[in-house]
Amino acid sequence: MAITYELIHTCKQTGARYGKVHTPHGSFETPMFMPVGTLATVKTMSPDELERMGAPIILSNTYHLWLRPGEDIVKEAGGLHNFMNWDGSILTDSGGFQVFSLSDLRKIEEEGVHFRNHISGEKLFLSPEKAMRIQNDLGADIMMAFDECPPYPAEHKYMKDSVERTSRWAERCLEAHQRPHDQGLFGIIQGGEYEDLRRQSAKDLTSMDFPGYAVGGLSVGEPKDVMNRVLEFTTPLLPSEKPRYLMGVGSPDSLVDGSIRGIDMFDCVLPTRIARNGTCMTSNGRLVVRNAKFARDFRPLDENCDCYTCRNYSRAYIRHLVKANETFGIRLTTYHNLYFLLKLMGQVRDAIREDRLGDFREEFFEQYGFNKPNAKNF
Repeated sequence: MAITYELIHTCKQTGARYGKVHTPHGSFETPMFMPVGTLATVKTMSPDELERMGAPIILSNTYHLWLRPGEDIVKEAGGLHNFMNWDGSILTDSGGFQVFSLSDLRKIEEEGVHFRNHISGEKLFLSPEKAMRIQNDLGADIMMAFDECPPYPAEHKYMKDSVERTSRWAERCLEAHQRPHDQGLFGIIQGGEYEDLRRQSAKDLTSMDFPGYAVGGLSVGEPKDVMNRVLEFTTPLLPSEKPRYLMGVGSPDSLVDGSIRGIDMFDCVLPTRIARNGTCMTSNGRLVVRNAKFARDFRPLDENCDCYTCRNYSRAYIRHLVKANETFGIRLTTYHNLYFLLKLMGQVRDAIREDRLGDFREEFFEQYGFNKPNAKNF
């Protein structure tokens, strides 16, 4: 099997899991945050920089790479790893999230989804079989089954139909997958906020024996307490001997809370996206470095951080670069945000091994300011 999971320790305080995922391009400890490289690049970061900050796996986007440069070009280059000169693991999503995010440009049918190219307006069609062929050509270590990600909120009847369609599509994905020995295919549990539908989805997909499972349909606008409640009744439905991936989640509080609820893998564009407007994650909360009050602040972004950015540059300098639209400023804020989340996950893993993740959560939330009334979140 291309992807295997090793459960090493369960936190006695919270039940969170410390483990390792083994892939054809190396192993990584979990819980782990995966930086997003939508178009075969994590914006402004080189592979060397990602490796130095401790990122063993990144995510790329099937839909966007299908449009640019085309999966045939990536295949001709020897696959994504060769194309982007990345030696670590890669996960590709299926394109299913675009069913959600491009809702005004698509039509869902049993056979698949009719799209309009968001760049050119050209008519396109994506099915489970086509999503598998594209991902087989891209050559990522972990592939995702093609699913529908419904919006929040959605009526129970709509969600039930969607879950059943996603289960049928998952079977078609398994049948169409051509490289099971060197690419692991994960199933995606859907069902929105409805416990009965999450149970149905989990039962359907676990019966197909995927090497890993994702919890989809969260971080789509629902309150954080709803996300946590859904995770509490969903993750126990998934096999303990296989990795669990929460899709599209990357705020510091949700990484900690998701880990407590049994999640092993996370991804999100949040740290790179907010970095481009000068918003930084620090151990004392959110810092918008482009604000005028930092014009003469010669401290690092985070005095508790030892990343390249914080060891070498001041808030005043980074503010100047961001205000002047200098690319180096965005590189520095991006590096810091990714490093911050990767370091946070290292602290989470340490706390799990030492059976103190609940205590760590309280300390981290207090320092970060999540416990304050009207705390600014991401």
